[in-house]
Amino acid sequence: MTEELIGYVASVLIGLVLGLLGGGGSILSIPILVYFFDVDPVLASAYSLFIVGVTSLAGAIPKYRQQLVNLRTGILFGVPSIISTFLTRLIVVPAIPEIVFQQGDVEITRRMLILGLFAILMVLASIPMIRGRGEVTSENKRFRIVLVTVEGLVIGFLTGLVGAGGGFLIIPALVFLTGLRFKTAVGTSLFIIAVNSLSGFTGDLFHHTMNWNLLLAITGLAIVGILIGNKLSGRIQGKTLRKAFGWFTLATGTYMIVRELL
Repeated sequence: MTEELIGYVASVLIGLVLGLLGGGGSILSIPILVYFFDVDPVLASAYSLFIVGVTSLAGAIPKYRQQLVNLRTGILFGVPSIISTFLTRLIVVPAIPEIVFQQGDVEITRRMLILGLFAILMVLASIPMIRGRGEVTSENKRFRIVLVTVEGLVIGFLTGLVGAGGGFLIIPALVFLTGLRFKTAVGTSLFIIAVNSLSGFTGDLFHHTMNWNLLLAITGLAIVGILIGNKLSGRIQGKTLRKAFGWFTLATGTYMIVRELL
């Protein structure tokens, strides 16, 4: 019961991080679901898609009102990503066997594969945040449609496979490949994460029975968090926040690797 209470309190942080940084919600949601609520990793990745998707949508609405969401770019970037995420959740993830690899005493289970890949992505995502770089900028003003399509497909596959929204990949891609300003890229990222994650979640409805009470409770708390995060985003220095969250992400990812793989 104590672990669940901590999990509910931590659920607010899912939205808070999304509101402040435009990504990173799944970095919190999957560990919360697996370690505090004892949800199976595959189902946790599905729950994460719903939680992060609905929360991102709630956060994108005020950003849109502030004219910080470029719908055209979001749709063009999002379409290949949506298709990739949906097909990955519908076809690829259910096809992963319980024992992925076994050779002698070495055994890789589905849980190890999904949580291991997720943890590795967390470690990789933490590196640019820890380096403390400020807002990414680019002189590019062209919309590179081919690269945007490829990036969307890759992000969609990763989103579908491990249940991560991909915000830390989407924001730099929007800046460098479409020429958006950083703040507009953050708002547009929330829109893309929302439609991408929710489309992936629909693929899971064919394979899983959802615990809607748990799912809606965590999502509601995360929405509270993202509304707070949107309010605070203009008052907190983004560079300092990203660096602190980067260290937290590295620590969490390392813990998951040690716990699941070693």
